[in-house]
Amino acid sequence: MSWANWRVRSYDFQIKPIIALVIFIVFLRTILSTSPSLAWFEQMISTYGATHSSKPNLRADVRKDKFLEVPQIVWGLNNQKIALARSLLTARFLNRTLLMPSFSASLIYKEVELLQPMQFNKFFDFEKFNSICDGFVQLGQYSELSNKTEPFVIQKGSGRKWTKERDLRHLKEIVNDNKVHDLELVRIEGKNPFLWQDHWPVRDYAEIFGCLVLINEIENDVVKVISKIGEMSLKAKNNTDASSSNPVVPYIAVHIRIEKDWMIHCKKWEQRSRLNQICSSKKEILDRVSHIAGLNPPTVVYVAIADSLLEDDSVLEGWKVGLMPYEKKRLGVWEIYKKYPYLIQSAIDFEVCSRADIFVGNTYSTFSSLVVLSRTHKLLKLGFTDLCRNHDQLAIRFISYAYNILGDKNGAPKQWSTDMADSNLLKISFGTNNISCDANMSNS
Repeated sequence: MSWANWRVRSYDFQIKPIIALVIFIVFLRTILSTSPSLAWFEQMISTYGATHSSKPNLRADVRKDKFLEVPQIVWGLNNQKIALARSLLTARFLNRTLLMPSFSASLIYKEVELLQPMQFNKFFDFEKFNSICDGFVQLGQYSELSNKTEPFVIQKGSGRKWTKERDLRHLKEIVNDNKVHDLELVRIEGKNPFLWQDHWPVRDYAEIFGCLVLINEIENDVVKVISKIGEMSLKAKNNTDASSSNPVVPYIAVHIRIEKDWMIHCKKWEQRSRLNQICSSKKEILDRVSHIAGLNPPTVVYVAIADSLLEDDSVLEGWKVGLMPYEKKRLGVWEIYKKYPYLIQSAIDFEVCSRADIFVGNTYSTFSSLVVLSRTHKLLKLGFTDLCRNHDQLAIRFISYAYNILGDKNGAPKQWSTDMADSNLLKISFGTNNISCDANMSNS
């Protein structure tokens, strides 16, 4: 056989399998697109890709040369965190970097002109955020703008007619508008981002919250508060019987909502929704906390409560013997808190609760709900998938309970974990996002 003939035969031998493979793929896609019975195969491939992706499944990496600007973020700490995440996810949908927004340091609901702006990087670590969330969402600084073009202004719709479907359709129109695509800056005007329609799954919010790292000054003060709690726990342990076989739980945190304005709000909520598991009296909270399994006394309890709104100054009284309650003043850390505005005080309390060995809160409180979301996310990162199993408290941290819902035994509160499969934060806003851990219900 001549060299030329051998090359032709060799080429023919190599190309035929490739042609056959192409024909097979075209044939297979035709079958999948027309046959409902085989559609599961394509869905399985799609699901596998999403499941094994290292980043949340929204879009490719966001552009870092196109930006989105949003209004100042207002209201309470956790509403502001939700608004930030919603702004970042909107920027991602538009394939843009979010310009670093301003938080509001003060808690003023009506006098917007009196709000004290606070830059993101005075609160959270800008570089660490972008490093941890790299490839998912991105924050930019105004110094990165070239100032060559005027911003394209989007007026955010409002009112009952501005439905979730209409809002999403509007965003898609912006994505597909070539004129907007080439502009450096898009500015959204109108309502506070917390009030925007929610198109984003709970898991994506959790990813963003996981990228929020306090700046060193605030983080150091969080550590000081937790260390002080540890000192109280160690002191209590040294004063007990050393022969006890069960070591003391380092500390539990209880977020108590019994302020006057909260009780008025939740009573109205109960009337409208015809539910009776929203409000909890101080007596009910203390009773249910005392029935949590594994609290071998003495147990230090950090009580997170809004001091400026609290009218019941006896909140530290009436606890079961063996439960040792401390709030920031009795703990001796008020000097740490009072040097900061409301927003950072709340952030310190949030971290103290989030890092507690056991947390107890109210499912209708945004503060409590985001604490549990953070703790659930940490458990999943640690590899715990069955969040309703009765774990040995020595082997697992971040167990949470809802004191406004009675558990299935002994008067204890219901164990509480966030359902990370929810398609948006709506259930968290209405206090119904939780995985049921009752014995007669499944964990979905």
